[in-house]
Amino acid sequence: MPSPALARVCVVTSLNEVPARTSIGGTLQAVGVVGGGIMGSGIAEVAARHGCDVVVHEVDDAALERSRARITGSLRRAADSGKLTRSEVDAALARLTFSADLTDLAGADVVVEAIVEDEAAKTALFARLGALVAPQTLLASNTSSIPIMKIAAATAHPERVVGVHFFNPVPVLPLVELVPSLLSSPETVSAAERFAVERLGKTTILAKDRAGFVVNALLVPYLLAAVRMVESGFASAGDIDSGMVAGCAHPMGPLRLTDLIGLDTTAAVAQSMYEEFKEPLYAPPPLLMRMVEAGLLGRKSGRGFFEYPPR
Repeated sequence: MPSPALARVCVVTSLNEVPARTSIGGTLQAVGVVGGGIMGSGIAEVAARHGCDVVVHEVDDAALERSRARITGSLRRAADSGKLTRSEVDAALARLTFSADLTDLAGADVVVEAIVEDEAAKTALFARLGALVAPQTLLASNTSSIPIMKIAAATAHPERVVGVHFFNPVPVLPLVELVPSLLSSPETVSAAERFAVERLGKTTILAKDRAGFVVNALLVPYLLAAVRMVESGFASAGDIDSGMVAGCAHPMGPLRLTDLIGLDTTAAVAQSMYEEFKEPLYAPPPLLMRMVEAGLLGRKSGRGFFEYPPR
């Protein structure tokens, strides 16, 4: 449980040159991160590295400890590789606080949601957040596929809700997709861009509020095509990936990338896109669904299309 001094939940960089604001997002100085999984931990880490006190919210103490371990390990690997000094790692860790009490986000300037890719779970969370935080708080969803309008409609102030979609691994990949809904105000979009660019040092692109946005609308059909090739026996997972790496200069093959994203996340994104567009190329293949049901989720479970020894 954070101290009263940390009641203004923070996940962003303190930049002296950013003036005080009382509009949407306020000073962008205090931000809550809801969800301490791979994406939420990455967002929190980036914010802490940029000088802000960070509070990560999770459902229970066990999940909080997993998030703490994930962020700590990532920061220490950054130090081992020379990207951070030991003093920078220590300073970032000192800025991190973990809480299982959602009310600790009440004073936030910005709340970033990074929970499971499930529409019902996200809308339920935003309904609670909308009633909890101040009217000027920027509410951002890290959803990778669910239309922002569906999420924003759960709040009394949909104009302050926007998609802010990071990419995994968050500390490495510079892109953030900004996704306003039909009701997102220009002020909200501007605050989201300041948050991503000025505070976190990211590069942004603007996407329409359509399932999959820009990147996943192009990427997911490619990943699903690779899964179908394995499913049909057309080629092995190893040969498919080798072909795309050695033949197309991709840094990673599609099936290893699916393992990195998570097979459950890939299936959820595909299903969301299929429900919106009804295009067969977006439909998750049966093999993908069976692997998810078997708990073969990729890197995070230790096995997907490839096996991953524990660290």
